[in-house]
Amino acid sequence: MTARTGVLDPAVGKAMSALSAAAKRGLGDPALAELVVIRASQLNHCAFCLDMHLALARRHGVEQKQLDLLAAWEEAGDDVFDERERAALALTEAVTVLTEGFVPDAVYERAARHFDEAGLAHLVALVVAINNWNRVMVARRIPPGGYTP
Repeated sequence: MTARTGVLDPAVGKAMSALSAAAKRGLGDPALAELVVIRASQLNHCAFCLDMHLALARRHGVEQKQLDLLAAWEEAGDDVFDERERAALALTEAVTVLTEGFVPDAVYERAARHFDEAGLAHLVALVVAINNWNRVMVARRIPPGGYTP
C-alpha cells in the first residue's frame, strides 16, 4: 500500500485535538502526559506520533534517560520512573493493549492510588486520545518528520 496523504476531515481533527488537549490539561503534568503518549505510540508502532511526542517531551523537560528506557519502564528501576509514573504507564499499557478484553482491576486500582478521580479520568482520556491518533496515523501511513512545534 502506498502512503496516503491529505488532511483529516476538519471536524474530526478538531474533535480529536480537543480531546487530547483537554485530557493533557486535566492531567496537569505535561512531562507525564508525554511519557504516556510516547508509551502508547511505541505499543502502536506509530512513528509519526513518536517523532512528535519525543520532541514535545524534551521541550517539557523529560529526562533523556526516561526516554531511552521507556520501552522497558518496568525493568528500569525506581530511580528512573517513580511509582506514580509506573502506575500511569501500567494503565496506559492496559488500556492500549486490551488482550484480556478489559483493564485488570489491580492495574486500575494501582493508578487510583496515585490519581484522584478527575486525574484518573483525564489519564484514561489521554490514553484513549493517543490511541485514536496512533490508529489514524498508522492507517494513513503518515511518516515521521511532519511535525513542527
